[in-house]
Amino acid sequence: MKRILWLGVLAIIAFVANGQPVKKTSANNTLLWRITGKNIVQPSYLFGTMHMLCADDIDLSDSLVNAIRKADNVYLELDMDNLFEMMAAMTKMKMRNDTTLSDLLSKEEYEKVKNYFKENSSMIPFSMLETYKPLLAASMIMEKQAGACDNMISMEQLIMKEAKRNDVGIKGMETMEYQMSIFDSIPYGFQAKQLVKMVEEGNKNEDNEMQTLTNAYRDQQLDKMEELTKNEDLGIKNFADMLLYNRNANWARKLDGLLPGKSLVVAVGAGHLPGDRGVINLLRKAGYKVEPVENKMIRKKTKEI
Repeated sequence: MKRILWLGVLAIIAFVANGQPVKKTSANNTLLWRITGKNIVQPSYLFGTMHMLCADDIDLSDSLVNAIRKADNVYLELDMDNLFEMMAAMTKMKMRNDTTLSDLLSKEEYEKVKNYFKENSSMIPFSMLETYKPLLAASMIMEKQAGACDNMISMEQLIMKEAKRNDVGIKGMETMEYQMSIFDSIPYGFQAKQLVKMVEEGNKNEDNEMQTLTNAYRDQQLDKMEELTKNEDLGIKNFADMLLYNRNANWARKLDGLLPGKSLVVAVGAGHLPGDRGVINLLRKAGYKVEPVENKMIRKKTKEI
């Protein structure tokens, strides 16, 4: 199975997340979208995030900074500023019924995963990691495969920093507890097998589709990101509704109640934006006008020169 299937996982794990260049295919290549119409007095903005990027390689655009400064609130997938909620949800990271990876894998598979994490050390001891829902462990491999550097950062962190600088309140579209519960709906055995496949592919040093996805993000190609998501073998597609589409629909309904009378910046995983069942189209169906906004991504290294 292609590693790009983990796009849905990246969209969930907001606290975790150079291949070949991608040809641009649309005049609307942007991650930033203006929402107007219906009962809106002041424009709101929708922005597609990616959860792990090199901090030296990216910064917020002037357009997004201006939108945040004028906003009444910034909505992320999670209220990452709520430490109480984040800490309480840590207990939800473990598999239920004291299940561990050794219960789900053969001895050979288990040793393969164990050795991989020993050789590629992480901040979390394997004795703890093996009790986590396997897709959470997989996210740590993704970080390494995303062209990892010494100072990885999420777009959410940059957005939160800008919001705090301007005294703009930060809220969440959903709770951490809800996000963790989604993993309980995907059989642990299936998750564990996908973790093994990811370890095997990582050991083979194969072409990294995660890097291709990262390039598409930096080029702001939502259509390309959607194409990569659809170009899947059987597997994660079976869970696309719970990982992506049901959440998109929930967010569109919630925004329909939030947008009137307020100016918001809504920043969620870029994979949630495009397509017939993406947030952009769902808001349009709800009667809003959603238009692309020029979003010149600032590269910090270029800016320093």
